Amino acid sequence: MTLTLIRRILLIFRVKMSSSASGLLLPTGVRGMIDLDREKFSRNITVPILKVSDEKLSKITQICKPYFLKLSNFKPVQSLQDKNGETVTKCIYFDPVKVSKWLDISENARTSLKQQSITEDNYETKEIQLSYDNFKYDEIFKAVLPKNEEVVSGFSQIGHIIHLNLRDHLLDYRSLIGQVLIDKINTCRTVVNKSNIIDNTYRNFSMEVIAGEEDFLVTVKENRCNFQFDFSKVYWNPRLCKEHERILEFLKPGDILFDVFCGVGPFAVPAAKRKSRVFANDLNPESFKWLNHNAKQNKVNMNLFKSFNIDGKDFICNTFRDFILDYCNGMEKLDKGAKIHITMNLPAMAVEFLKNFNGLIKEFELKDKFNCEILVHVYCFAIGEDPYAIAKKMVCENIGKDVTDLISDIFDVRNVSPKKEMMRVTFKLTKEILFSSNEGEENSEPPSKKHCSSVQEE
Repeated sequence: MTLTLIRRILLIFRVKMSSSASGLLLPTGVRGMIDLDREKFSRNITVPILKVSDEKLSKITQICKPYFLKLSNFKPVQSLQDKNGETVTKCIYFDPVKVSKWLDISENARTSLKQQSITEDNYETKEIQLSYDNFKYDEIFKAVLPKNEEVVSGFSQIGHIIHLNLRDHLLDYRSLIGQVLIDKINTCRTVVNKSNIIDNTYRNFSMEVIAGEEDFLVTVKENRCNFQFDFSKVYWNPRLCKEHERILEFLKPGDILFDVFCGVGPFAVPAAKRKSRVFANDLNPESFKWLNHNAKQNKVNMNLFKSFNIDGKDFICNTFRDFILDYCNGMEKLDKGAKIHITMNLPAMAVEFLKNFNGLIKEFELKDKFNCEILVHVYCFAIGEDPYAIAKKMVCENIGKDVTDLISDIFDVRNVSPKKEMMRVTFKLTKEILFSSNEGEENSEPPSKKHCSSVQEE
């Protein structure tokens, strides 16, 4: 039995179990709805209630809290009125999934209630009407979308935009899905469905607005910085927030960061704010524009910050190389104990740029003057059973040397899909690599990022 089949069986089993447990509260008669009709989510259900007096309400609610009926826009404790509209007592609403009769309440809870003079005489049922407003988005999706199929299991939010990667079987429902998310998530004004395929130079996805405003200008707060950008024209992945934070923890004041594929600055801007000296590069002119905007908006000391709008290869072979030459010639200084960090966050192809470091410096007479520590943090997609071994092999093959002994960390950043992990490999870039003569070694050109097309980037 294949792993895919096993996963599908487990998914169907999980859906059946969850639907059988919560079916009493789910909307009915809406399966297969394509155009959102909120009125069709209204339904009447009978639920258990407990009548209590005001003076004992506080102690009784603490006992009954595990059994509360929890719905959106619904209070589990309400005033109960008589036929004349006067409040006569309080009413606690129980979840009918948890309580269908008095004995479903635990013996300990019943004993505690009895001590408050609450018995089965206080227990009865009451009919209430539920509406669209009482259901969460996942409950609506479970009731509407195809049964025993994967539903909308997750999404990312960037500012006011929610972006989805909908499976083919959900595409007919995309308008409904988008509108439900706007209704149910207060901070959402736009919902887009994005393709996983990057089909152009600059790593921005093709996308379709499926609900809300066609407004792609967003503001995101991360690592004590505010980032603004046009989400339709640059790359931003909110799932990488923790990884950005991890790298920033490595950087100390006085360190130097070369960010080869910097985007709008999630590494570069906070690094400069922390008094690291930053050289930030991205080929995308839109990313370059917003990178500089974000540096200014976050009041970065521009003496510590330089930005570039060139290909990654040129950034390594010119900007980084010139810095190393100037350092060896005494024209650039490093604080005592300071390190140089190089981030290469283009997981679909960053490893292919590593060969540019091998034999980068041809001025061999400067080799003895090189005495700084350089750490490379390169990202890749590892597809297979052992992502750690695969990531290490990719780095060694692409740099053209066995750097196993120089690797200080191989980190699994996140799962992208079954058997596909985004990995980070951290290794030392030594003088033996930079000043290698490359005699007898193949030194083929890495594919320019300018020619990146149809690259999977998730």
